[in-house]
Amino acid sequence: MNDSSTSRLDMLRFARRIAVQQVEQIDRWIATEERRETERRHGEQARPPAPDWLIEMGLGGRDPVCVHVGGCNMAGKRSRGVDRDPVLRALTEGVAACPHCRPDTELGVLD
Repeated sequence: MNDSSTSRLDMLRFARRIAVQQVEQIDRWIATEERRETERRHGEQARPPAPDWLIEMGLGGRDPVCVHVGGCNMAGKRSRGVDRDPVLRALTEGVAACPHCRPDTELGVLD
């Protein structure tokens, strides 16, 4: 390790080059994370607002099985956003109201 052909100055210059390479790598990582954060924020801002009401459809996709308030965590993947009128119609036709978010109470439609 203590080779007389390699001076202390050469070793320090080598160590500096390694340190500069590491700092450049860290700068690239920072730039990548900043780009990801900007894209994430842009995606959140471009996201359409959540619907006020959801109707969850059955397995066949034809018959509604449950009505939810928009943003209900219990709404399944087969839910779609709708306006107030289809929700009122579905509730009056006997479609079940979600027992967690209680859209019937929210709309003032009680059995």
